[in-house]
Amino acid sequence: MFDRLRRILVSDRPAAPSGSQPRARQHNLFEAAATYVAACAEDDQQRGDEAAGWVSPEALSFGVSELACRAVIALARERDETPQTVARSLLGLPAA
Repeated sequence: MFDRLRRILVSDRPAAPSGSQPRARQHNLFEAAATYVAACAEDDQQRGDEAAGWVSPEALSFGVSELACRAVIALARERDETPQTVARSLLGLPAA
């Protein structure tokens, strides 16, 4: 899985700018995912669009998925429930 992710990240990096312009700050996929999800939660379309442009769509998807997993695990521990129960509750689904 990490080899696939590494290929995605390397192949989808923007080309280095030519000339003497300073290089823009590089954002990692987890920073992009955190900003994107927070922007969505705060209904900030502009910030979400900006964060979505920092990495490839595949990398952003991976980061958002990883963030979701970590959030569900943290909430499950906090609530003393299973991750499945928490995930279904967050989505408004009936208990399995």
